[in-house]
Amino acid sequence: MSRQNQIQSTILNLPLFLLLFGVFAASMIVPAIYGTAVRELEAARAFFYAGLLGMITFCLIAVAHAGRRPRHGALGPLMSLFSAFVFLPIALAIPFIEALPTTRFVNAYFEMLSAITTTGATLFDAPERLDRTLHLWRAQVGWMGGGMMWIAASAILAPLHLGGFEVTAQAEPGRRDDTNSARRTPIDQRTRLIRVTLTLLPIYVGLTLVLWVLLLFGGEGGLVALCHAMSVMATSGISPIGGMENATVGVTGEAVMMLFMFFALSRLTFSQDTVIATQGALFTDPEFRIGIILIVGVPLVIFARHWVGAYDVAAFENISQAAYALWGAVFTVTSFLTTTGFVSEHWAASQSWSGLSTPGIILMGLALIGGGVATTAGGVKLLRVFALYQNGVREMERLVHPSSVSGAGAVGLRLQRNGAFIAWIFFMLFALSLAAVTLLLAASGATFSEALVMSVAALSTTGPLMQFGMEEPITLIELSMTAKAVLCGAMVLGRLETLAIIALLTPDLWRA
Repeated sequence: MSRQNQIQSTILNLPLFLLLFGVFAASMIVPAIYGTAVRELEAARAFFYAGLLGMITFCLIAVAHAGRRPRHGALGPLMSLFSAFVFLPIALAIPFIEALPTTRFVNAYFEMLSAITTTGATLFDAPERLDRTLHLWRAQVGWMGGGMMWIAASAILAPLHLGGFEVTAQAEPGRRDDTNSARRTPIDQRTRLIRVTLTLLPIYVGLTLVLWVLLLFGGEGGLVALCHAMSVMATSGISPIGGMENATVGVTGEAVMMLFMFFALSRLTFSQDTVIATQGALFTDPEFRIGIILIVGVPLVIFARHWVGAYDVAAFENISQAAYALWGAVFTVTSFLTTTGFVSEHWAASQSWSGLSTPGIILMGLALIGGGVATTAGGVKLLRVFALYQNGVREMERLVHPSSVSGAGAVGLRLQRNGAFIAWIFFMLFALSLAAVTLLLAASGATFSEALVMSVAALSTTGPLMQFGMEEPITLIELSMTAKAVLCGAMVLGRLETLAIIALLTPDLWRA
């Protein structure tokens, strides 16, 4: 083995958490270079020193760990992923607090945890409070967190039948399928991780660059276009200008962004590496079909409601305003269904046109449903919703024909026999988590309505819901320390999901 191959093998055998720490530390050079280019020298210096310190720490630990034989249990990579969401924001917050010394470290940690979990909730409602370098760093951390979940879905969650794969797999959630492993040579976890990274990372980076270029052609500034492109691909909803209502790309730019949001509806839009059962074309995928139905149906319901309101105030003859109102509903519904959280600049047009406000409960419901399995979207996931829907239809058929035998059909082949039962268990766990987080936030001083909105936003990783889920935006920076801690825990729980956390508590899996 050559010297270069030995070095590569030694690096790849390092603990996964340490590798993630090294990648994020090295990425700090990007805002350092940008800060130097735009003459924000204090911020650039903070990121350069923090990145240098992180890389030195990584090298020292790597040298100390060299020569050790890696020993990983079945849930070792999952534990590394959990540790990344909990502990990496501490390191990521160091340059943030150095570049913004007027805030506290707990606020910087909250900001970085919100970004890496692709929640996108921010304590700084005024965009001008942060430098352009800090806005880039927030969007970059969210983008890297989304890419990390893209890769982890195939390399970590899929083999353990978690993250939505428990609905399609035959083995129990949190356990590997030993039957299938006996039929073929099992793939080492580290080898699987490398393969998936080499396959998906170029796609993720390429799609982000394409969207960035298209937004630039649409007339958006370089930083804003890049941040919005990264936020759409990661479904983080992070914006350096406060959202799409302050953007300059108009309907054309929103249409391009909406097109790329479809990648969060189904994994089949960009990869077929995790399909377990026989699957046909994209339009036969149940997740994509349900997503399209919601994207078409919900805006029509919202538009009909506003049309009635416009009729009452004799404004229904304004066709152009009606068209803008419909488009605003379509874009916003798609954005919240994929848990991105961007609001169309014409979303307010529908309210001014009809004189009626759009109930935030619709956005909360869309965020709870979420996007597709193994995507960067959060929520309950469309595949679980489809499993519950299919089971409900089957139960109604049995009311009419008790002795009938049902076939799965082409669409239902992706689900296992007990998929609906497992989906119902997850839904109950999600509901219990929602109730617990709501009670804790209410006990920490928030009103019940605020606590409910914040709980849904954190567990579905849709941070902008805290701004648009109520008539008045929730000011997060005014929350108590306890409330911020509860929200941090809820964001990690919403990103990894309850079943994955429960799997980490299973002691026998650590002996595998």
